[in-house]
Amino acid sequence: MRVFTLILAAVLLIVGCASQPASTPAPTSPAAAPALPTATLPVASSPEPTELSPTAAPSIAPSPTVAALPASCEPTSSMTEGPYYTPNTPERTSLLEPGITGTRIVISGYVLGTDCQPIPGALVDFWQADDNGVYDNVGYKLRGHQFADASGRYTLETVVPGLYPGRTRHIHVKVQAPNGPLLTTQLFFPGESQNNTDSIFNPALLLPVQETNDGWAATFDFVVESAR
Repeated sequence: MRVFTLILAAVLLIVGCASQPASTPAPTSPAAAPALPTATLPVASSPEPTELSPTAAPSIAPSPTVAALPASCEPTSSMTEGPYYTPNTPERTSLLEPGITGTRIVISGYVLGTDCQPIPGALVDFWQADDNGVYDNVGYKLRGHQFADASGRYTLETVVPGLYPGRTRHIHVKVQAPNGPLLTTQLFFPGESQNNTDSIFNPALLLPVQETNDGWAATFDFVVESAR
């Protein structure tokens, strides 16, 4: 009986120990850190490439004032007046009249200040020899003055002057801004053999002449000092 009691007590002791939790928990693997939410940035979509039109670039409208201002407005070179100037000429833009013969030429351009800006109302006075190289020193044949318009532009209709001994072909001009100093100069013609022998010829004063259906045409811009 005593042995049975001892055996029963031992069994109960074993069963009780098995049912109790362990005093030291078994080590466990560390739990992985929770994943942080990843911010998704909006990605700008690249625009589709634009196919360029094969047409030419749009043209730029010309300036309503001076069509082509020079890059640098140096004053026009002065020249000698010569012995055939006559004051008080008639105001006119055409020197053509009955009895005038020769190759017709139209000269046009602008009167500009040294700041390259047009000078409205500038005086432009022309005189020249006829196609035989003769000046009218009694009347006003092939002589006349005019005033530049509101855009500073002038136009002269005349004939190509003739030659006379010692000089190449040329047209005399006086130009003056309102209340400004007076410029006296001359205009010359390209391709003239006498340009090489004329002692006062200045290539800076050559007219860029072109042939037209009615004769010749040329442009020249005068640059003068404005009023002080």
